[in-house]
Amino acid sequence: MPRLIVNADDFGLTSGVNRAILELHQAGVLTSATLMARAAATEEAIEIAKATPSLGVGCHVVLVDGEPIQPTAQLSTLVEQATGRFHPKLGAFVQRLLTGGINDVEIESEARAQIQLLQSRGVHLTHIDTHKHTHMFPRVLRPVLRAARSSGIRAVRNPFEPAWSVAATPGAPPIRRVQVRLLRMMEPTFRRIVAEEGLLTTDGALGVLATGTLDAATISPLLRALPEQGTYELVTHPGYNDADLAQSNTRLLASRETERQSLALLRGADSPDLISFANL
Repeated sequence: MPRLIVNADDFGLTSGVNRAILELHQAGVLTSATLMARAAATEEAIEIAKATPSLGVGCHVVLVDGEPIQPTAQLSTLVEQATGRFHPKLGAFVQRLLTGGINDVEIESEARAQIQLLQSRGVHLTHIDTHKHTHMFPRVLRPVLRAARSSGIRAVRNPFEPAWSVAATPGAPPIRRVQVRLLRMMEPTFRRIVAEEGLLTTDGALGVLATGTLDAATISPLLRALPEQGTYELVTHPGYNDADLAQSNTRLLASRETERQSLALLRGADSPDLISFANL
């Protein structure tokens, strides 16, 4: 039987997101969530995490479109000095990364600061991933893994979607489908670096192509297409579409409601073995 981690990103983004994550976990659907160290409802999420030990909680390392933990003076290449925030657009971040405009030392120190802030508050972290999957790029991956390893974390998201999952995902925009296929070319390098740094990962992530369009019509074929063996992660973004979410600068608004409602499908008798990253 395949094993499936059902992870919710953006834990701490808003109270409505926190509420959806807790409800889905209590319903036996959601096994894992990744917590943002600095977001509007982080404090509430920390308390939920500590009160819910059955929920696997990772650190959702933010290096783009968010606020840093460290002083901006220590992050001259990662942060816009005028705003004190990370660069807002992934494309601009990647361009600076590929041209050597972002310092690896700053990535490692900020990732470690975010991880250790949550640990200092009593949150047991099972794994790490990154906001907008920035760790798929080797120049981000290695320093993030070093930060994780030095903090006692031994598992990381594999952000690459298998070909069978891409083929089983209906309704995704053609351009996004091409992007996901092209990005998968980096997976061998990802696996090599993860092995070199001594961390564990899964056989792939489902739902990356369907980000923003994940619904019941998408989840059903993904579950049917699961191989008989292997460990995969279903990447989700559930929430309540309330006033706080509208002010959070996320592109995922109505889709969070849809995901929250659609994830009930995982309660079916034919669902895979649901685990968390702690079970790796």
